[in-house]
This record gives sequence, structure tokens and C-alpha cells, in this order.
Amino acid sequence: MSDIKLALTIAGSDASGGAGIEADLKTFEEYGVYGMAAITVIVTMNPENWTHNVTLIDSDVIRAQIATATAGRKLSVLKTGMLANVEMIQIAADTIDNNGIQNVVIDPVMVCKGENAVLNPENADALKNILVPKSTVTTPNLFEAGVLSGLGKITDLGGIKEAAKRIHATGAKNVVVKGGKALAGNAAIDVFFDGTNIDVLETEKITHSFNHGAGCTFAAAVAGGLANGLSPRDSVYNAKEFVSSAIAHGFEFNRFVGPVFHGAIHALV
Repeated sequence: MSDIKLALTIAGSDASGGAGIEADLKTFEEYGVYGMAAITVIVTMNPENWTHNVTLIDSDVIRAQIATATAGRKLSVLKTGMLANVEMIQIAADTIDNNGIQNVVIDPVMVCKGENAVLNPENADALKNILVPKSTVTTPNLFEAGVLSGLGKITDLGGIKEAAKRIHATGAKNVVVKGGKALAGNAAIDVFFDGTNIDVLETEKITHSFNHGAGCTFAAAVAGGLANGLSPRDSVYNAKEFVSSAIAHGFEFNRFVGPVFHGAIHALV
């Protein structure tokens, strides 16, 4: 089939299946997009207490994976996830430039869910200066938006809007700040800014905690929309619906974590 769209994710692996390349590839499949992956890190968790361990993949191996994925037909979209150091960020940027990729989704992952420290603090500047400016859409959560915008902790809708504007000013074509259920009230709120208009996206807040991988899934859904020819705005609105369904049908994996169900929007209709 000559019309199949190709997507590449450059991201980390989550063996529990909720986040990372596992979430990306499942989401691409739901969008009818052929997914490929270049693994940057392998994240494993201690089954006794769910503390995280991050094993970096050698840079030459990352480049070899990318060379394999880009050796065929032209990519319709590239998405990034966990990039554990500045060299990985530069590799992703070079991939975009060297292959003339037009649709780029940058999910500026800075921490593992359940962890509180930035994986490498110097990455924030590299993301802001090297990679985010190449994005068609960038999808920071509140923590990441606070770091990229320089605002620090964001606690209200006004702060989200200001962060989106500041991140757009770094060169991103479109910005989605994922507020999710972090703000007070009954709505899960995200903000989309295209440089002119600010859209506030609201859905009913889902109160259970089975949301592991929601951020990766949202960004991958945006990438799937772009690959299928949707505009950035329509891709974001579609992704909001997709991830809301995935969260609503999340489930308990073990006593520590519950992932979203990536196939919910189609499997459960």
C-alpha cells in the first residue's frame, strides 16, 4: 500500500508498556500509521518499590537505529521522547535536518513519572535552544513548561497561557501545555497556542490514578494526526479526545502504577 504513512519515535523504552516507545508505537498503530523506533534509554523499575533505573544506549547505536529507520521511504512525522543527554538531543535535531522532516512533535521529557528530579539539568537548555525550535508541535507538561519558559512552578491557567507564549517565542510553531488534572476544579485543562490564538481544551477530570503514559500517548496521537494530514490544531484536539479515552479506561498494573489503555477509543466502542 503506497499511501501508508511512516512515523519514527526517538525515545526511551518502558517495559511496563504504558509510556515511551511502547506507548508511541501502539498509538501510531491506532492512527493507521506505520511506526518505527530508535531507543535512547531503557527504563526499568524495581518491582519491590518501583524506583526507576535509566540505562543509556550508546550514541553510535542510536545513530545506527535512525539510519535503519530512515533508509526507506520518507518519514511523515518524527516524534521525540526521553533524550537523556545533550548528545542525544543533538542527534534528534540532526535527524530532522538531514532528512528534511516537516512534521515534528517534540515531547520534552525531563523526568520519569514518579520521580522529581530532572534527568540531566543541562538538557533543559539544549531542548530549549536546539530541539524545541524545530518542532511543529511541542507538548510540555506543567513541570516541563515551567522549566522551558523560565516561570518555574505553574499553578493556574494564566501561568499556563504565559508559558505557552514564552515557549512559542523560542521558535516552536505550535505549543500545547498539558495541564491535565493538576489545576483546581473539575476540568482537565490543556492550552494550545499557535502564535496568534490561545485555545483552552477542557474535558471532564478523571480522578483515578491510572494515567501512566498519558503524556507520551498524547504526543504520539498528535504525531499520528499530523502524519494523516491534519492541521496542528486539529491534531491536538483529536489527541485530546484520544488520550481522554485512554485515561478513562486505564487499569491497575500493580500496586504502584496503572497505565492508560492506548486502544480504548477504538476497542471499546
